[in-house]
Amino acid sequence: MRTLSILLIFYFCISCSKNDSKTVEKFNGSEKIDKTVNDNKIKDNSLEIKVYQNEVMKEEDILFNGKFKRYFSLTEFLNVLGKADSIKLMSELEPCSYIFENEDGSKDTDDKYLYKNGSRYENNKEKVAVDEFRFTKNNFISYRGKKLNSSTTINDLKKLFPKAIKNIKTIDVHDEGNLQVIQLREDENNVSDGHVNMFIKSGKLYFIHWWFPC
Repeated sequence: MRTLSILLIFYFCISCSKNDSKTVEKFNGSEKIDKTVNDNKIKDNSLEIKVYQNEVMKEEDILFNGKFKRYFSLTEFLNVLGKADSIKLMSELEPCSYIFENEDGSKDTDDKYLYKNGSRYENNKEKVAVDEFRFTKNNFISYRGKKLNSSTTINDLKKLFPKAIKNIKTIDVHDEGNLQVIQLREDENNVSDGHVNMFIKSGKLYFIHWWFPC
């Protein structure tokens, strides 16, 4: 009887040992899975962080043709730029977003795009804003004491925006073909969902566009 008791105790110990080893294996396995998931998240986030670490280009730091800011009046448009080359109702073109969207999310049906020297301006009643500015003819912008125009090279831009240039990419632009583009943030804290796209053609600055998601 004593011998039988010893054998039963010995068998019970072995069984417990096996169960413990299985538990450890399962725990280690789940640890590996969790670690893999976390590593993937870190990798994905690191890619996003690179974009969101690009330099900021605040609209208040920009002066167009040395005469006007991004937001100005229709009277200033006529006095500085003259009559628009062409005008199109935005409601007909159905753009993804409006600069002068109403607080309730609605859009005025009489909002217009004003085109001048290749550039595009959004117009709402007496308000005008630069939507897309092309470096054609004598068009230029002054940015923090630097003049940027159609002669500005990638190397020139690299001095101002080294992080953005590091993340430069090529995209297919409608009616333009493949263009290089750098993205600049609109504010330091990434409050805005939009960004500034600066397009480059044949190694030179081509046009700048304020992009905002739908």
